Amino acid sequence: MNIGQLIAERDKPFYSFEFFPPKDPVQWPEFFTMVEKLMPLNPLFTSVTYGAGGSSQDATLEIVSHLKKHFELETMAHLTCVGATQEYITQYLQRLRDNGVDNVLALRGDIPKGQEADSDTEFCHAADLVRFVKTHQPGMGIGVAGYPAPHPESPSFASDWRYTVAKIREGADFVITQLFFDVREYFHFVDRLSDMGVSVPVIPGILPIQSLESIRRTLSLCGANIPGKLYLALEEANAKGGAEAVREAGLKFAVQQIRTLLDNGAPGIHLYTLNKAAMCQRIAEEVGAL
Repeated sequence: MNIGQLIAERDKPFYSFEFFPPKDPVQWPEFFTMVEKLMPLNPLFTSVTYGAGGSSQDATLEIVSHLKKHFELETMAHLTCVGATQEYITQYLQRLRDNGVDNVLALRGDIPKGQEADSDTEFCHAADLVRFVKTHQPGMGIGVAGYPAPHPESPSFASDWRYTVAKIREGADFVITQLFFDVREYFHFVDRLSDMGVSVPVIPGILPIQSLESIRRTLSLCGANIPGKLYLALEEANAKGGAEAVREAGLKFAVQQIRTLLDNGAPGIHLYTLNKAAMCQRIAEEVGAL
């Protein structure tokens, strides 16, 4: 079923989850056990990432198909288009539909290291992929990424908003945000999209902080900002209690974020699970009933 339609029909907040494919198929039984542990949280949908340059596309396809068939979850496959051909995208979309998967998260993807963006390719931007999916698989649900803080390649907030609006006007049904740590950025982003004439659901993406090293690496890749007060609190936690104290502080902060977002009208919460069931269960328990 089209996830955009599921969101439209929903009259209360929800959780959705992002997973990544384990690198080794030997780990898949453990992965599916982890998913089963999260079923009591009744996710509205789940998404599965797609490796850089499409490096894990077959694993993504197999996992979303399994989640749909055996867990009866509405699933969404991440789909990157940088360097891809129309023939490849057409075939991959058909493989998804043949396996009962009706939704994609349409992404440009990262430019391979050592290369520059090529304006002569078939898919320069995620909007090109949205348009292609909408044309060739008109019944397919399409999500896109949004950036409360600008994408690292964007020269300004305004430029980034225009790219987001372009994806929506090409046919995207909803937006999932990149991680952020200041909820004001999320609401500012939603307001600016509304000012520009679009009103599709914007689902905040929440990544619980696991360590100082991981958050430094993530921030360098995605362009998100971290409030100075939060970073100092994490450093203090690390000095007093090490990695476990940092994880605890990160979880508490994520719970606070989620409560504030839901209290102020966010439609739901997309948890970047890191394939960690216990972490997600703990967050849901401390947030309380949606």
